[in-house]
Amino acid sequence: MRITDIQRCGVRPGRLVEWTLSPATVAAAAALPEDSRPPAYNQERHIRTARSLREDGLFVPTWLGTAFDLPGPVDLDALERALHTWTVRHETLRSGFRWAGDELRRFTLDAADVSLHRREAGHFADADALVQHLQDRFDTIADALRWPNLVYAAVVRDDGASVYLAFDHSNVDAYSVQRMPAEIHELYTAGTGAAGSDAVPTAASYVDFCEIERSRADGVDGRHAVVERWREFIRRCDGTLPGFPVDLGLAPGDPLPRQRMLAEPLADADTAAAFEAYCRPYGGSMTGLLAATGLIVHELGGQPVYRTVVPFHTRAGSRWNESVGWYVGGAPIEVPVGSTRGFPEALRAVRAELRANRALARMPLARVLRLLGADFPLISPDPCSIVSYVDTRDLPGARRWAELKAYGLLRVSYGDQVCVWVNRLPEGLWLASRYPDTDVAAKNMRLYAERLRDRIVSVADGSLSAVS
Repeated sequence: MRITDIQRCGVRPGRLVEWTLSPATVAAAAALPEDSRPPAYNQERHIRTARSLREDGLFVPTWLGTAFDLPGPVDLDALERALHTWTVRHETLRSGFRWAGDELRRFTLDAADVSLHRREAGHFADADALVQHLQDRFDTIADALRWPNLVYAAVVRDDGASVYLAFDHSNVDAYSVQRMPAEIHELYTAGTGAAGSDAVPTAASYVDFCEIERSRADGVDGRHAVVERWREFIRRCDGTLPGFPVDLGLAPGDPLPRQRMLAEPLADADTAAAFEAYCRPYGGSMTGLLAATGLIVHELGGQPVYRTVVPFHTRAGSRWNESVGWYVGGAPIEVPVGSTRGFPEALRAVRAELRANRALARMPLARVLRLLGADFPLISPDPCSIVSYVDTRDLPGARRWAELKAYGLLRVSYGDQVCVWVNRLPEGLWLASRYPDTDVAAKNMRLYAERLRDRIVSVADGSLSAVS
């Protein structure tokens, strides 16, 4: 799915309808006892960071979402039924947290207690005004420090509707977001009486996963090999987690900067396939992307070793595949790009690092930092810079994403790190990046994107020499 922000997803004017969890649902949640299942470490760090920033006077929206079209005259009652059925299917969406002193305590609604409230929000004739309204509403509702923290909207026109879903990051990851259009399309189609499945399969609960993952992580102490590996990595990063090793125009002690978005095609389908074929003996396109990035940032920033944290999903086994949640861990890699002779050697170095360290992603980084006794202040929504690669072509509905104008949405607000996502789509490679909004960062990120594109093309067309 093409990842972008709400300003770049082709919002069109129309009549706006909105759904939130109903007042009766909110009242039922307020009376719930504690759910003994704890928050995931990802969730806890995310919420604590949001609270820390808010206490310092900075509101940092961090919601994720999706946008997609429904063709033809839209039956809003059928859409509401589809949204309700889909919501109750995923337990994390009816689960939230309360503070008990300085501890986060979970509560979880039964499916029968969940209902949606529909609101007519008016007709918007101007696309820019509609974009601003949607962003403001999503900022307000899909907020880490409130519950409910999800909101659905449809912009209705005579020829169809555009659907927008936004969630606080604590409940969803990019993989979850990219499964949503197909699931909701199927439920909506069934609900309008057209061809579709009447049966709604159950989905494994992310809330259960949180309990399992936390129990496993809490059984590890500071002498564990995973913790030792992170300890050495952080020591070689001068006692911190790695940033993107190019000049971003920031100085130590600067306030948390606003961010900017870069979202654009990186390669067409044929070029992406040729790049994958070249990189396959070394592990595939992910290895190629990281090797290319390491060489490029060395050219731009001069660092002899490229250090980064590579995101991996933690959906071990098919049980969790259809589950909505934040199933992401990170693995550290170090590539000596300053002494690497050419792209093939960089590929081999990245492959060795990924093989050695990928398993580290199963241990939540927040737990590792706690065991290290590392004092990483909660002052940025992104604890480090990342470069992510995902092949999304086999996800349900992927072949229709372009037709349905489907996007994964990121809120771009504040942050001092660089996050890069490269998705392989049926039509090729798509690049998205969130980075500090400075002129220096904009220049260097533009250079990074251009050089990454050039390297992918040169690998694909065979013009890259063995040592270039």
